[in-house]
Amino acid sequence: MRRVLALLGVVALLVSPVVPAAASSTVTNGCVASVPEPGTTTPVRICYSLFKPATASAQHTVPLIFHSHGWGGSRTTDPAAFKAWLDAGFGVLSFDQRSFGQSTGVAHVMNPDYEGRDVVKLVDLVAGLDWVTKQRPGDPLIGAIGGSYGGGYQFAGAFTELRDRGRTRFDALAPEITWWDLKQSLAPQEAARTMWLSILFAGGGTHLPPAVSAAFVALIATGTWPVGKAGRDLDAFFAHNGPAWHVQQGRKLDLPVLFGQGISDNLFNLNQGFTNFDRALTARARAKSIFVGYNGGHTLPSVVPPGYATAGDPCSIALGSPNFSSLSIRFMQLQLLHKSTGLTDFGTYHLSTADGRCLTQRNLTPNKRYPLGKIVAPTGVGLPVNLPIAKGPITIAGTPTLTADVYTVIPRSAAYFALSVGKNPLTAKVVQNNTMPLREKYTARGVRRTIELPAIAVDVPAGQNLYLTVAPIADMYAGQRGPLPGVMMLKNGTLSVHLAR
Repeated sequence: MRRVLALLGVVALLVSPVVPAAASSTVTNGCVASVPEPGTTTPVRICYSLFKPATASAQHTVPLIFHSHGWGGSRTTDPAAFKAWLDAGFGVLSFDQRSFGQSTGVAHVMNPDYEGRDVVKLVDLVAGLDWVTKQRPGDPLIGAIGGSYGGGYQFAGAFTELRDRGRTRFDALAPEITWWDLKQSLAPQEAARTMWLSILFAGGGTHLPPAVSAAFVALIATGTWPVGKAGRDLDAFFAHNGPAWHVQQGRKLDLPVLFGQGISDNLFNLNQGFTNFDRALTARARAKSIFVGYNGGHTLPSVVPPGYATAGDPCSIALGSPNFSSLSIRFMQLQLLHKSTGLTDFGTYHLSTADGRCLTQRNLTPNKRYPLGKIVAPTGVGLPVNLPIAKGPITIAGTPTLTADVYTVIPRSAAYFALSVGKNPLTAKVVQNNTMPLREKYTARGVRRTIELPAIAVDVPAGQNLYLTVAPIADMYAGQRGPLPGVMMLKNGTLSVHLAR
């Protein structure tokens, strides 16, 4: 059978009989043949469930929504999960990504030559369905939804088509809690987010290529990017796996996108979402897009140093929807069905503050600079240093940056930075549970550094203060200690922030 498929190309195989699914839809389960693994000729099987609304036909076509799962998961087969989409006038295709669920192969973590082409094969399949709306022959009207790894496939598929065809057949995307640069997310400054890496490896490490899996274990065990062959294996593996690489190659998506990003997400943090919004789209596409930041996503509490966040999505509510899923339906109705849905404020950032209100900003460019005195912080062991920055009431939003001359005595010294809020330095807590590292591989003597702090949205009320936190250890980066306790000193520093008005 597989030899026949290799000759025939992309065809549906193992297609189950059409199964009635309640009164509103039918479900077809099947697979397509996709790109073989390196060194093999056997096509990889990518399996799906296709949900067709009862009203859809060749005479009454509908747009189609792609959906896929997070890392370690599998496709959704229950039509009840997509009832709102089917009732809203869409068909849905949910699929198992390469190596997960019923799909075969090895996980390349959104490499355009593998997962990217898997998505293209599914678009080809959909293009042959007579009940799916076509804009021209072979060009179906489609959108995409999903979070985390299920957000990654959206960028992988759209950018791969843009690379290989000069344009993408996706017409709108709604990715949630996903990444811009995968290496930067997993190990910013090559300092591993070991708590999250351990969870990710437990959930799907056996699906990775063996050499990458072994290097991944080394990354978790040491807390730092491996040196030698293991490090080169990881560098090569993650080189093309995200929008960052495509943009470096001169590609940008020219289609509307509804971004959902977790502000208290400490794996794919808000910085990653902002960069996607700011850099992965053309200016024309960004003007038709919406950014929603909510307190959620990949969230672990920050205990060391202590942090806080209030769960919730007030911005979807402020935009007229009870949650991001409902907002996604309205967005796709507008973009694909051209229905008036009442959505406004395109091209803007809608951010949940740490205490749970929605803050809307059109521009997050830093507009306030605070000079910093000399900062001396321990590395490896010790307590965080909380340096007073400003008194409330003020509102900070966007990505703060710290520029300073850095001095260290011990090689491989690291410190962890964040903005905190409290009545005094002893009660200050890290905003939205996020820290970012500065790791000096060698002894630093006045090296000028610009450190990107966690992107945030926070109201500092009257009677409380904004602090810069510099911590010697952080629980998200467990195992990052240098060979000996030491000190990091920062001189001639400036903190740049966006004060919301």
